[in-house]
Amino acid sequence: MEPSQYTTEATHHNAPTVVEHQGIWPSILYFGTPVALVSTMNLDGTPNIGPMSSAWALGYTVVMGWESTAHTLANLERERECVINLPGPDLVEEVEALAPLTGRNPPAPHKADTFRYEPHKFAAAGLTEQESETVRPPRIAECPLQLEAKVTAIHEPATRPDGGFFRIVETHVQAVHAHPNIVKPGTNHIDPQYWSPLLYVFRHYFGTGEEIARSFRADY
Repeated sequence: MEPSQYTTEATHHNAPTVVEHQGIWPSILYFGTPVALVSTMNLDGTPNIGPMSSAWALGYTVVMGWESTAHTLANLERERECVINLPGPDLVEEVEALAPLTGRNPPAPHKADTFRYEPHKFAAAGLTEQESETVRPPRIAECPLQLEAKVTAIHEPATRPDGGFFRIVETHVQAVHAHPNIVKPGTNHIDPQYWSPLLYVFRHYFGTGEEIARSFRADY
């Protein structure tokens, strides 16, 4: 079988062949991160859900990147709290149902052609509100992993022109809720054999596959 044009060809001792890389300039750099559904509170006291994939965690700090006109960002700036809900691959239809919706009325001018205002995001996506313990925004019951968080800082990036386009939001996780099916029994560990995040890869959705290795720092 011909080797894939997207992979390096292996030699007879499984050492990869060095190939010349192609210089490209992609329109976006979503090289593969989990989808998050971030719930916040609107000014009128109703909940909002903002789907996103620009987030990473270090310890109990979760950092998110939000477009400067995002309704979720406005809620985060005002209320200073949220729930970062992490869906599995089985929720891809609900995630995509939320994707063209915005809680901003009217939508931002550059989104007016492709987004529509929707004040009832939970109902629109068929998702269930679940009361949180440490913050006002509700959790999303269908998401196997839910992180209640408080905003600790909001930064404008130093890099231009991106600085006018998005903001960097730092949060500190106050509480973690996990479905029992993804927790290793008798521990506080998420079992990666059973937890599969929904991944957003260059605007395509993927789930995870079989484990191929474990880090030397793995707890189990």
